Amino acid sequence: MHGPNGEDLPAAVLFACSQNAVRSPMAAAIMRHLFGRIVFVDSVGVRAGELDPLAVEVMEELGIDLSHHHPKRFDMLEDSSFDLIISLSPEAHHSAIEMTRTLSAETEFWPTGDPTAYEGSREQRLEAYRQVRDQLMRRIKARFSASAMPSG
Repeated sequence: MHGPNGEDLPAAVLFACSQNAVRSPMAAAIMRHLFGRIVFVDSVGVRAGELDPLAVEVMEELGIDLSHHHPKRFDMLEDSSFDLIISLSPEAHHSAIEMTRTLSAETEFWPTGDPTAYEGSREQRLEAYRQVRDQLMRRIKARFSASAMPSG
């Protein structure tokens, strides 16, 4: 499958983290924003947490709406036909590898810090979320060779 700039893209990508409340929903939303017309994207957690309002806020800064995301666990996936599972936390990577025992999918581990662990003022905490968001954006663009975000 090829993207708008000739990228070689998987048909379906799953992003996984610990609670599906910050990192994996942010990554999935970025991937959907960049390649959603071409690639099926979903996200999952080892446990289902509560969607983090700071994650919603920093994604909104890019014009990406995360407010409708509902965190879910691996065992809540409706579709498990993924070509690539990208885990963002060590425990999610363990679950992703377990999932590939019955699923033919590649796995990648992108160690990504948890911005919820950062303490400080609201602005300092938002900055930690922005750093994770921007790191995920760079990583996704580099991995999937997106030269530019599509307009509109």
